[in-house]
Amino acid sequence: MLNSSLVKQGFIAAAIANISGVLIFSKGLTNTALMEADPVVMSSFGLIMIMVWGLAYLGAAFTPGNLRWIAGAFAVEKLVYVVCWLTWFSRDNLQAVYEQDLFAGIFYSIYGLNDAVFMVFFAWVYLKSASAAKG
Repeated sequence: MLNSSLVKQGFIAAAIANISGVLIFSKGLTNTALMEADPVVMSSFGLIMIMVWGLAYLGAAFTPGNLRWIAGAFAVEKLVYVVCWLTWFSRDNLQAVYEQDLFAGIFYSIYGLNDAVFMVFFAWVYLKSASAAKG
C-alpha cells in the first residue's frame, strides 16, 4: 500500500530542493561561475527550467489520485540529470569550480546525488503505484 502522505511530502521535498537549491546556489540566478562550469545544462535557462520542474513536483504533490505515470516521468527526468552530472564529473574539474566560487563548487558536488535520491523516490512511487493497480 502506498502511503499518500509520504508521497505528498516527497513531492514537496523535491520541489523545495529544486527551487530553493537553484536560488541559493545560483545566488538568485547571478552566479556566473555555476553557469560557466556547465553552460549547456546549467545555463540561466537551464536553471530556470530546473525550478519549473520543481513547480511540476509541487503541483503533483497536490494532485489527488494515481501519480504513477507522472512519477515515472519524473524518475526519467532525474535520471537524465544524474547522467549529465556523471558526465560532467568525467570531463570537468571540480576543484577549479571551487576555486572560482564556493557555492558553485558545493552545487556541483551535490546536485547529482540529490537528483539520484529523488530519482529513486519517484521510481519507488511509480513501481508501488503499478503494484497497487494490480491489486
